[in-house]
Amino acid sequence: MDAIYPVILCGGSGTRLWPSSRADRPKQFLKLIGDRSSFQETILRVMDLPGAREIVVVTGRQMAELVERQAREIGANLVVIIEPEARDSAPAIAAAAAYVRAKTPDGVVLMLAADHHIAEVDVFRDAALTAVSAARNGLIVTFGVQPTGPATGFGYIKPGQPLPSGVKAIEAFVEKPDLETAKRYLAEGYYWNSGNFAFSAKTLLEELDAYEPAISTGAVQAVDKAARNGITLHLDPESFSTTTKKSLDYAVMERTSKAAVAPAAFTWSDLGAWDAIWEASIRDPSGNTANGDVHLINTKGVLARSNGPFVGAIGVEDLLIVAENDAVLVCRRDDAQAVKTLVDVLKASGRDIAHRHAIAFSGGIERQPVTRSAAAEVSLWRFEAGAMTSLPASSIQVLDGALEAEVETYAQGARADLHSPVMVRAAEASTALITIWR
Repeated sequence: MDAIYPVILCGGSGTRLWPSSRADRPKQFLKLIGDRSSFQETILRVMDLPGAREIVVVTGRQMAELVERQAREIGANLVVIIEPEARDSAPAIAAAAAYVRAKTPDGVVLMLAADHHIAEVDVFRDAALTAVSAARNGLIVTFGVQPTGPATGFGYIKPGQPLPSGVKAIEAFVEKPDLETAKRYLAEGYYWNSGNFAFSAKTLLEELDAYEPAISTGAVQAVDKAARNGITLHLDPESFSTTTKKSLDYAVMERTSKAAVAPAAFTWSDLGAWDAIWEASIRDPSGNTANGDVHLINTKGVLARSNGPFVGAIGVEDLLIVAENDAVLVCRRDDAQAVKTLVDVLKASGRDIAHRHAIAFSGGIERQPVTRSAAAEVSLWRFEAGAMTSLPASSIQVLDGALEAEVETYAQGARADLHSPVMVRAAEASTALITIWR
């Protein structure tokens, strides 16, 4: 049996899930439904798949730490392919295929998005094995999800004649429709296009050679010249930059004669907006779902969540209320798609809150702004045990734990003025107040 390589694409910023999802902490890493992120749930769906070899994640440099951290939380071993720049899905998938072909010439790729929600894991696995079986026969298979309603936010697939291995030919890919067209698609048996695939790495690269040779050539060279560092493979920037920016649908699926669709009966959502989170969440008898420090009174059909301040709502219906430490969103549930418009306005205004959270996390250190004035900027730094960093020239106060420098240790209660940067290591979980004078 040919080896299966689950490949997880982990990019994008999920702007319709602002203020929780931003470029520095996008939706696939947020625990929006249950105790795990959609990225973690995606890993868990394929970890024990029969025939599966190593799990490969394709992501950007800025997300690599989150990828590795969340994989460790669930005990998963990965190979992480780092894109030097985002060039749409076809180059990313081609690089993964090139990696798999170099490892196992007849290897089959099960390509999955990191930000999708699938409720029935067993049904997903059955569909995945059906798609993999067809991929072994030279087909490039996408998952077609049975629609639950005339959604206008998804692309659709018109299925054709049955093919071997339980899949169907594809007559047409169609873009996101208006409501009346979506109703017609539903009546005519179209599928939602889930954007997940199964294919032989060799077959995909051959099709790219035929239709988009710049993508296949650049991706193969980027892998051949990649720099390996532990579990991380850094694609060669110069080679990868020669690939054409294009999605896999446009590059291959809408042109190849080898396209097929595997019907999928599992409950699926791309978690594209807050109304989708409400729909996928467990709700009380009044249709509410609440997370964090939230209390609802006489409300109906409300999603309310807070990662910071207390949120109370009284006598309202069909609202989305999302609170972070630095921003609060309130809108009607049926206006969820308009959140992107708000984010676009923030971007155009040059507002940092469009892109990043006020509380930053990297290298095992959480940095939370406290206050700022014309004279100083004060922030609270929380260190995980063993975290290392260079403290800036500043005044520091260690609130708990201990920070070890080369020549001295700053223990709990210590105060010091640092006249130049100092490298420190947290001997244990520690917290310090950092004041940078202007």
